[in-house]
Amino acid sequence: MDLLNTLVEKGLRRELPSREEALAVLATSDDELLDVVAAAGKVRRQWFGRRVKLNYLVNLKSGLCPEDCSYCSQRLGSKAEILKYTWLKPDEASRAAAAGVAGGAKRVCLVASGRGPTDRDVERVSRTIGAIKEENADVEVCACLGLLSEGQAERLKAAGADAYNHNLNTSEATYGDITTTHTYADRVETVRHAQGAGLSACSGLIAGMGESDADLVDVVFGLRELDPDSVPVNFLIPFEGTPLADEWNLTPQRALRILAMVRFVCPDVEVRLAGGREVHLRTMQPLALHLVNSIFLGDYLTSEGQEGKADLDMIADAGFEVEGTDTTTLPGHRGGGCDSPCGSAPAPADGAEPAESAEPAVPDAASARTDLVTVRRRGAGTDLAPNA
Repeated sequence: MDLLNTLVEKGLRRELPSREEALAVLATSDDELLDVVAAAGKVRRQWFGRRVKLNYLVNLKSGLCPEDCSYCSQRLGSKAEILKYTWLKPDEASRAAAAGVAGGAKRVCLVASGRGPTDRDVERVSRTIGAIKEENADVEVCACLGLLSEGQAERLKAAGADAYNHNLNTSEATYGDITTTHTYADRVETVRHAQGAGLSACSGLIAGMGESDADLVDVVFGLRELDPDSVPVNFLIPFEGTPLADEWNLTPQRALRILAMVRFVCPDVEVRLAGGREVHLRTMQPLALHLVNSIFLGDYLTSEGQEGKADLDMIADAGFEVEGTDTTTLPGHRGGGCDSPCGSAPAPADGAEPAESAEPAVPDAASARTDLVTVRRRGAGTDLAPNA
């Protein structure tokens, strides 16, 4: 199909597709799904081969957040029965991180609930970064602590942090419907703080919150403009006890189309399959590896993922390989060590005709897989071994 051929050619040249082309990917039918995956897979392989980067989450402080993000089980007023605990000590966090590294993780993501860190929190996390690096010098450390104040990104960088994560989550136009205690602009500013300090920026989205195709395209184009090195794509985990508990809007097919659209818009960026993959992709997870080049290993912040060994088996069975610490993730033109051709600079959007808007298939209430939403009861903050 002409659309996919055009998108592959643009992706191989690192050209930005038009907004209409991105919308058209989301509007493709289930009958066209394998063609869409194959096309986006060509772009993925051009820039990342068959490598899969493994990331491991350590929840440093869980629950009791003063922000009101509707999707979050740690939000103000959440009735989700998640683990709640205050800051892990540096040695506790280092032990938790070591489990992920032993499982093959190349990056450890240190996350703490809250609006943003105090200076004392930054010092605490800095000590934790030092403890992790002392044990695993080659591991990448990404911090995710909320909104940053002036100078805090620089302090994290000086402590040894490699990256900072702060997701845009949804489009600017609908952001106020999801969160009222901070703004989309606040999030953009924090990503800019991280980039200004020399940290690798990690910023992504959450799909499945009731947004339109236009909202999805808007947030991905917003991310492209910010130009992070890594774009995590989360699929909403509808926790009981949160305002979005009844939002079951995704099918495996729609989730794959969303991932393909992100790959076409961000061809040479680390696209990470993040929270919710087990819940919404289910047995079609291996197909997603043809679109993304990065996943989380094991459990998430407040929910359990599939067993770490199952992740590794899935990668091997699908014909992919785990990326080692001796390999640079990003292609050469983004500061990595890849010798692939860099292509041309992004081109302006062309005059493609707008795609007809197709109503995505939405699961009915009876098919909602609430059984797959499992609250994390192991790992950080517990006495049980982590899943890695």
